[in-house]
Amino acid sequence: MSDFEIYRYGDPKAGTVLLQMVDDHDMGFLEQEAELIREATGKDFLLAAVKVNNWNNDLSPWPAPAVFGEEDFGGAAQDTLAFLLSEVIPDLRGPAPEENKEIYIGGYSLSALFALWAGCQTDAFAGVAAASPSIWFPGFTDYLRANPPRTKAVYLSLGDKEEKTRNPVMARVGTAIREAENILKEAGIDSVLEWNPGNHFKDAEKRTAKGFEWVMGR
Repeated sequence: MSDFEIYRYGDPKAGTVLLQMVDDHDMGFLEQEAELIREATGKDFLLAAVKVNNWNNDLSPWPAPAVFGEEDFGGAAQDTLAFLLSEVIPDLRGPAPEENKEIYIGGYSLSALFALWAGCQTDAFAGVAAASPSIWFPGFTDYLRANPPRTKAVYLSLGDKEEKTRNPVMARVGTAIREAENILKEAGIDSVLEWNPGNHFKDAEKRTAKGFEWVMGR
């Protein structure tokens, strides 16, 4: 885990830290995402992007069969979260006790699912920004109902064409995210579900930026 690369955008001294798990594809739009957040909020923040080594393995909460391509989900999210809590977050907070920064976790696609799951594991995060999460993941909404997030705010979003897919597992995403919205409201968590135009591959940086903007404002 220690060989995960961390990229920083923004002010390292800011009191707000945005933590996001990323892959090579995400690296292409992180600067634009940070600028969109800055323009929308007018606040200083540090966006810390942690580049994972194996997307399907490092970010999945438990093992599951492949639904797109041939690579199964390995279920190593617990190890990834342990690395964040033991190494990344203490480093982002700084050495002094008075540097009690607010840390928000978010992401896009499977990274967003990981963020939502991580928010159920620990109270280390002030909010969760889950943009177009892979909430179709087998068993996840049942898990969410039994283990509500331990955070004050959760942002959910989805493209209005994402559930219109021939893949029977991924086609559950619309039903699953509506169920998640109800679970969060029943748990009394400050939350919202926002619908965006387009499919899963449209405006990832804009959708993620909107998620972070929303939780930062709670």
